[in-house]
Amino acid sequence: MARSDDQNDHKGLIREAYRIEGITLPECRSIFLDWALSLPDGRDQKQALTDLHALYSAQAADHPMTQVLAEGLTVAEAPKRRGGWRSRNR
Repeated sequence: MARSDDQNDHKGLIREAYRIEGITLPECRSIFLDWALSLPDGRDQKQALTDLHALYSAQAADHPMTQVLAEGLTVAEAPKRRGGWRSRNR
């Protein structure tokens, strides 16, 4: 896969997903996972997602990758539960 100058998609994974004819939602989720795991250290994932969603949702609102990016933003904004068994009263 060719490298990209886009700091949000340095491997071009998201860009290429939009170019694949007939790509499915599960395939987009798999590509998204690869993208998330390959994001360079120090790059803010939420900001990268926000930027990519803004770019592609305007161009391809009905594309399955747009849905995956939107889901990623929703999960990124959801508050995380802290604690676990150690925080429960005994």
